[in-house]
Amino acid sequence: MVKDKILNETSRDRFIRLASQRTQTVLDKCRILGNCANPYLYEYTEEDIRRIFKTLDEALKTTKSKFSAINGKKKFRLGE
Repeated sequence: MVKDKILNETSRDRFIRLASQRTQTVLDKCRILGNCANPYLYEYTEEDIRRIFKTLDEALKTTKSKFSAINGKKKFRLGE
């Protein structure tokens, strides 16, 4: 029954289902990463924190650009 429902879902339904699940997974992992901020349990430097968030920022930027590229395809014009 569930298999039939998945096979018959629209691309919009599939996007909502998967994007919701995957977004929740990322949010859960961010919360778990935040647990490392406890200085009584972990030792880290400002450089460690900078590198972590630089990497996360770059990953988010890359992912966001994938959505922008799909929705905002511009035609090439020489001189612009």
